[in-house]
Amino acid sequence: MTAALLAPAPAVSPSASSAQPDLRPFYSQHLRWTPCADLPMNPEDMRCAHVTVPLDYAAPGKGTVSIALARIASTSAHPRGSVLLNFGGPGDPGIVTLAGFGRTFNDLTDAYDVVTFDPRGVGRSSPVTCGNVPRPVFTGTDPAALLKKADTYYDECLRASGPVLPYVGTINAARDLDVIRDALGDDKLNYLGFSYGTRLGAVYTGEFPHKVGRMVLDGVDTLTESLAEQGLVIAEGRQTALDDFATWCAGRSDCALGTNSRTAKESVVRLLHRIEEHPITLYDGSLFTAEVLVSALSATLYSQANWPSLNRALTTLIDDNDPIPLLATSMPVPVASLRPRDVVPADNSQVALTAVNCADDPDRLTAAQLSDPVAYERLRAAYLKASPVFGPAQLDQLLLCAGHPKGSDYVRSVHDVDTPKFLLVGTRGDPATPYRWTEETARRLGDSAVVLDNRGEGHGGYVSSKCVKRTVDTFFLEGDLPSSGQSCSAEPVPPDGPTG
Repeated sequence: MTAALLAPAPAVSPSASSAQPDLRPFYSQHLRWTPCADLPMNPEDMRCAHVTVPLDYAAPGKGTVSIALARIASTSAHPRGSVLLNFGGPGDPGIVTLAGFGRTFNDLTDAYDVVTFDPRGVGRSSPVTCGNVPRPVFTGTDPAALLKKADTYYDECLRASGPVLPYVGTINAARDLDVIRDALGDDKLNYLGFSYGTRLGAVYTGEFPHKVGRMVLDGVDTLTESLAEQGLVIAEGRQTALDDFATWCAGRSDCALGTNSRTAKESVVRLLHRIEEHPITLYDGSLFTAEVLVSALSATLYSQANWPSLNRALTTLIDDNDPIPLLATSMPVPVASLRPRDVVPADNSQVALTAVNCADDPDRLTAAQLSDPVAYERLRAAYLKASPVFGPAQLDQLLLCAGHPKGSDYVRSVHDVDTPKFLLVGTRGDPATPYRWTEETARRLGDSAVVLDNRGEGHGGYVSSKCVKRTVDTFFLEGDLPSSGQSCSAEPVPPDGPTG
């Protein structure tokens, strides 16, 4: 594969000229909404459909991808159109998430249809997978051997995924958004994006500035930092959240980690090593590995409201070697509804996350840079210093990218967008997307970006702050924006929805 496969094509309108790829066949599609299949959690008012998009926007004759959609219809007799949701990841499926948390958006359905989708390569939209090949375990300190593992693994993923894998990435997903907008019958895109969904929304503003309607980006991602820089920030943020949890837990007589805050933090590292050496076989035959433990901790630490449940789940894991309560705490939607085995491969979310992040970063460390033993050891030490629990997983992402084609530079090119004003929500105590990313992204996007400063905790504000939810809903329903820099004081609500 070459980098040209992922290079962005010029932005084109549906009425493309003869010098541009003709995308007109993909616009003005008619959606057929039917009851959703294969969803154990299936709200009665939710319907599903598909829209067809080109595999390669630069060469639409190469083939197509079917994008799966889900809708909870407005309760209004005269709906204003749709609000399109992306829950983050990258790699998080929209359809099963909306099925589990649709009531979070009841206020929006007073005026809008609430619609979500599985982005290309995710969930029910031509899911990428590496088949039966397990993700490599990057043990050892020989970078050349580790990179060889990454190359071999990517080749297996290409074979298992079919043609879609090289075309997974945010620029193509943003173009898919515009086809979806048109198929929904909306002149403008009304959009609510969480976490990675903010990157997708920002790229849409750069690609289709005159199609932007009311847009909210919550838990704002960076547009400029490399994966190596992001990985350190994420590892540090999650370690801070874990340390805060351990300190809180140690003050309780029933703390799973003990009653000394220092040794409580060390207990998590010991647990991680225990699972590394002795992974647990789950009821469906899959393994609860150290990687799964780290992912579960990451998800659960997003909200302090989860801490009591996390403590109970860790007690069960440590004392009874039973990870099910931890998995249930970190994944409120039942596992069975997330990936029916005949529809979505078990490895899809992780493979999609890697593919999108690799495709979006033109500044990734090259194989030559990673092959230098001295430089690699320095990098490994930095990640372990950032977090002995979360650092290695972030470093693995860099190694996995070494097998992928060079990333597109389109995300880096988005700045000073000419759109109607839209809202960016940053949360001061966000362990995944630090508040400074909100400020930096707002400056980069220019005068159209309005910042709401959420002075609370957790990943994203819409599902954790009554004030943020009220402000966001008012913008969608009434068109009223706060002044930039206006703040919401900590006003937590019970956890009732995910942000990836």
